[in-house]
Amino acid sequence: MKKNSLKRISQVSFVLALSFITLIACSSDSVDDDITEDIANNDDDDSEEVVTELHAAYAAFNSDAVTVYLDGSEVVIETTGLPNHETIYWGEGNALYREEPDVNKTPSIMSSNNNATTIRVDATPNLTGSTIETELGTIGIAVSGSSLFNDQEGGGALDQAAASLDWTGAHIGPGVYHYHLEPVAFSDDDEKLVGVLLDGVFLYGRKCNSTGDYPSDLDASGGHTSTTQYTDGEEEYHYHIINEIYSTTGSYLAFAGPYQGY
Repeated sequence: MKKNSLKRISQVSFVLALSFITLIACSSDSVDDDITEDIANNDDDDSEEVVTELHAAYAAFNSDAVTVYLDGSEVVIETTGLPNHETIYWGEGNALYREEPDVNKTPSIMSSNNNATTIRVDATPNLTGSTIETELGTIGIAVSGSSLFNDQEGGGALDQAAASLDWTGAHIGPGVYHYHLEPVAFSDDDEKLVGVLLDGVFLYGRKCNSTGDYPSDLDASGGHTSTTQYTDGEEEYHYHIINEIYSTTGSYLAFAGPYQGY
């Protein structure tokens, strides 16, 4: 009788031991699977581009007016909106005041107007989505620190406001001092950087740095992909001021859209 009892105890112990070993093995497999999954997830995370420094082009912005910094995947651009060039809109008595007798100046002048603006743009523009039309108001920030506007004025054609534009294609009204046309104060029929638009894509003058000439492959937004003076030999999508005279103004629109980088 004792032998049978011992035999049953031995069998039960063996089953328990086997179950315990199986449990440990299953747990080990589960842990291994979790570790493998975590490694795979980390590899996926590592494959995503992480922006750790500002694009070199931002160094061209007027540091007296503009502050630029990274905030996660976005670039924050804060500006006083006050340009570093002459214009009638500075008002008499200012060191940068420029007399322009042919300009039908709007009532506002720089010193009595709040021109401060802040925009946030993608550090890496998304060029895979749909194009988006520009709207009234600030569509970008120029290297001078002032705003860029599109080809409309108060919901109508820009022609109606042409008389109030200063020598560099800008005015105040309504709101901030802003450029509608090629800002010849710092980019006049050349390849210089004009600014950055709300979609994070940079805007350059009428010529392209990669060839030194007017680009012939621009899309509907005035953009194409090539090297620039800020890309260290790498090609990058960017806009140009289109080399076509705009209507009665006798100059060139800064940007009419649509955006490509949303």
